[in-house]
Amino acid sequence: MTTNRSPATKESLRVSPPKAQTTPQQATKAPPTGEPQVVLAVITGAHGIGGEVKLKLFADDLASYTSFNNGALTLKSVRGTIARFAEVKDRTAAEGLRGLELSVPRAALPPLEEGEYYHADLIGLPAVSDAGETLGLVVSVENFGAGDVIEVERPTGKRFMVPMTPQAVPEWDDKRLVIAAAFADA
Repeated sequence: MTTNRSPATKESLRVSPPKAQTTPQQATKAPPTGEPQVVLAVITGAHGIGGEVKLKLFADDLASYTSFNNGALTLKSVRGTIARFAEVKDRTAAEGLRGLELSVPRAALPPLEEGEYYHADLIGLPAVSDAGETLGLVVSVENFGAGDVIEVERPTGKRFMVPMTPQAVPEWDDKRLVIAAAFADA
């Protein structure tokens, strides 16, 4: 769930609408809390006939969390990428959850060490060059195997990507991300 300029992706966001026809009503929409939510996994399908689901994980481990989607789903067990939720009783209900994102409040994530970040914290930050020029907004963080890459959208709509390395991104905080001018796509 954290990244410290290493090739391992820990946190990402994925948007895919849940199927609603056979989804248990309490699991589809929980009342919003107003607190920022971070997606830790998405349900990719059913596993077996007992209501277990297959997950695509965006975090190292879900076992330390018991409640997802503002309390709509309660984790009973997880082994690898297979999970069981108290509210999902059979395969039909599990299949109905395909595409459902599993989120927790940002405050529930572990604290970060110096130099670490959550992808969700970078997305939406204003990006500026080290010369002070406004570059745009961070719209995504990807990892293609060699480390995190930040995508920035300029006010014109044009996008460019920058590696999340000390040379390209010398500093960031909760207010802005600074990109070395040599890495800012003209």
